[in-house]
Amino acid sequence: MMNRREEIRAAIEALGPWFHNIDLCGVPTAPEHFLGDYPAVKWRRFAAAIPADLSGKSVLDIGCNGGFYAIEMKRRGAERVLGLDVDPDYLRQARFAADTLGLDIEFRELSVYDVARLGKRFDIVLFLGVLYHLRHPLLALDLIREHVAGDLFVCQSLQRGDPGESVLAEDYSFWETEIFERPDFPRLHFIEHRYAGDNTNWWIPNRSGTAAMLRSAGFVIEANPEEEVFVCRPGPPPSGFGAVYPARPQHKAREGA
Repeated sequence: MMNRREEIRAAIEALGPWFHNIDLCGVPTAPEHFLGDYPAVKWRRFAAAIPADLSGKSVLDIGCNGGFYAIEMKRRGAERVLGLDVDPDYLRQARFAADTLGLDIEFRELSVYDVARLGKRFDIVLFLGVLYHLRHPLLALDLIREHVAGDLFVCQSLQRGDPGESVLAEDYSFWETEIFERPDFPRLHFIEHRYAGDNTNWWIPNRSGTAAMLRSAGFVIEANPEEEVFVCRPGPPPSGFGAVYPARPQHKAREGA
């Protein structure tokens, strides 16, 4: 007859493979992770940027994967934690992890492109390790800003290219071309096939590209506690031209049009 740890280990193996390494009552879910004790090693670098006491707060974890960050938010006392993912396998892992740890966390299969369906804003929105997996990353940021970001927004993305960021003018002459040769100019690297063996890696920004996209979507960056992590709050709406949201009501067509 299996003891508790053996039962947990067997369930972990049945639900694998895992990307999040989570300690479930002394049993790790991904002990051989190629990044080490991930995402705990990443979390330790920016954990202090999120309030230690989340009592009474609501948290939305978009792209929750196996549930590591949702679990950390609940451990900080958040009243409500909702994790979203489009992968049912990850959601099964997350539910098992939360249940094993005795934590009341909701998980739902929902895309970032459909967050308007939630019909509410959250005190804290986590968007960690998702941006570069999207074919439409700026649209995702627009939708988060428009529909669910209430106060704190924490975004993390894989980044490649120059890590610098310098002040740019708001406009340049049509004949100015050298600016685009600067290594720290905001850019997204498009992955046509796959990167690191993953065909869901579509757009990988450099650091200034991540920051510029966040500002363009209407977020004010308050801190950059870790090279890939940006802590933001919703700011004034972005200049409306070009921001894409779900279809707006159509005006009545004029007679004869």
